[in-house]
Amino acid sequence: MTTTDYATYIASLPRVLAGAAALFRDAEGRVLLVEPNYREGWALPGGTIESDQGESPRTAARRESAEEIGLDVPLGRLLAVDWVLGTGRPPLVAYVFDGGELDAAQLGSIVLQQEELISWKLVEPAELTSYLPGSLGLRIQEAHRVLESGEGAVELENGRRPA
Repeated sequence: MTTTDYATYIASLPRVLAGAAALFRDAEGRVLLVEPNYREGWALPGGTIESDQGESPRTAARRESAEEIGLDVPLGRLLAVDWVLGTGRPPLVAYVFDGGELDAAQLGSIVLQQEELISWKLVEPAELTSYLPGSLGLRIQEAHRVLESGEGAVELENGRRPA
């Protein structure tokens, strides 16, 4: 296969979007959510993996957390990987990492990225699907269950464990 043939082959492959987020919580176990200004609903700190820059999912989650809430902390283990089908967009692979427990000083030092975020709040785990729409809420609930149970990372499809 020539270089031109290989480039043509690569260009013909289906596209997949990739994102990564960090699940932060406080001493009471509440989950930190952010409110974007570019869409309805809430989210975890996180965003698109810049694979064209050689960025890994873990690096992306840490970078996005630093950009969005001003906290640059090492992330813990992978909690969930979710394959999310979309309408009007390619499928998404979403990674969720343990952001750890934030103390009062860290919570007090949160600085929101004004270009993308309106506010932040701490939410009880049982209320996550009230704030996080669709498969996002299911994904974060599953990631939180993994965190609490100590089990290994979970594979998800549209926020649910495959049958």
